[in-house]
Amino acid sequence: MKPNQSICLSIVTFASLSLLTGTVFAAGFALIEQSTSNMGSAYAGGSASAEDASTIYFNPAGMTELDSTEAVFGLHIVQPSTRFSDTASSGPAGVSLGSDAGGDAGATGFIPNFYYTREVAPQFKFGLGINAPFGLSTEYDKTWIGRYHAIESHMQSLNINPSLAYRASNQLSLGAGISLQYLSVELTNAIDQAALCSGAGIAPCAGVPTTNDGYAKVTGTSWGWGANLGLLYKFSDATRIGAAWRSSIKHELEGDAKFDNIDPVLKGAGFFANTDASAKTDLPATLSVSGYHQIDSRWTLMGDITWTQWSNFEELRIKYDAGTQGDSVQPEEWEDSLRYALGAHYRHSNQTLLRIGVAYDETPIPNAELRTPRIPSNNRTWLALGLNYRVSPQLSFHLGYAHLFVDDTKISDTNKLKAKLDGEFESKVNIVSGQINWTY
Repeated sequence: MKPNQSICLSIVTFASLSLLTGTVFAAGFALIEQSTSNMGSAYAGGSASAEDASTIYFNPAGMTELDSTEAVFGLHIVQPSTRFSDTASSGPAGVSLGSDAGGDAGATGFIPNFYYTREVAPQFKFGLGINAPFGLSTEYDKTWIGRYHAIESHMQSLNINPSLAYRASNQLSLGAGISLQYLSVELTNAIDQAALCSGAGIAPCAGVPTTNDGYAKVTGTSWGWGANLGLLYKFSDATRIGAAWRSSIKHELEGDAKFDNIDPVLKGAGFFANTDASAKTDLPATLSVSGYHQIDSRWTLMGDITWTQWSNFEELRIKYDAGTQGDSVQPEEWEDSLRYALGAHYRHSNQTLLRIGVAYDETPIPNAELRTPRIPSNNRTWLALGLNYRVSPQLSFHLGYAHLFVDDTKISDTNKLKAKLDGEFESKVNIVSGQINWTY
């Protein structure tokens, strides 16, 4: 095996394994952190900039703008913070749920990306991207006020995306790819057994909700697949536009449900037996349109609008193979959302490029009644900075930082046993990213 092939294989193997280790919640649960070189400009111009091999994710047609074989490895450290303040939460019939606000539910996550591209024939480029386009992680205290709604929520994804680009003319390039996607989900929450016994007409269980909680843990995994298409049109060497579409991906998760500390009365009635479980979800399609314009030898401006089809996330329904409790159903009724971004590059020298960007990211959650503590998402404003430094014609380093200002987030979620979580989340997110580009 040639040295370059050995290096590439090692990076692919490392990226494939590390993608399973950490993800975080984002607007909805999509993760746009797929490139450090683009993050410094808040991902403005994502489908038009085509600056390195990370264009495989944002627009595969952009590979035709790359002159050399290139490998890119990036890592994003995302530190969210979200804290709940109670207003009028209560259990059934106004029962107090205590005073524990849950602590900081944000969990630091690590999002790696790997991309590789090379020419395979005149006018054709091949690329391979490995990344994590979806994820979330929220963790509350086990005894917090909203324990009957959520305690832990984790989603991890792995996306393997081979792509091909074709230069149709000096102005037009086309790209396409296939995504093979793995999804893993883990959800936990407390069970209000006293309320359930009362509502089911079963002899009341011993204890009260604060001392007799049961606990549920549901896990599931799935493989799915989808496609992506891209177009890049150059009006001149200084100006181009790009459009990119990624399809929805259907997942049918299969796993199990485990229950702890279940009252014997409920067990005797057939409730909450450990069993296999399943759920279906459609991860959303996206469509991005971007512009890129180089003003002079120093300045470049970029813009982007991205639409995400969250409206296909209507409910989260978990089906159990055994037990008399019935399906677990959480209404979602999300709406399609838009993300707007503007950014600029400043070429300080042949070695150094500076970046800045702002973005506004809409939440897909329509109101406080449909918001859950598993995903306490709201509109957010990005402020991003970046630095690219070229060490040699073959090697460059990229750094990025973004702070996300999240609107105060009201919640008024009532579950099917009439436990109400009513209050407000205060959230923020900091992201630090690094990336290495190697061309040869």
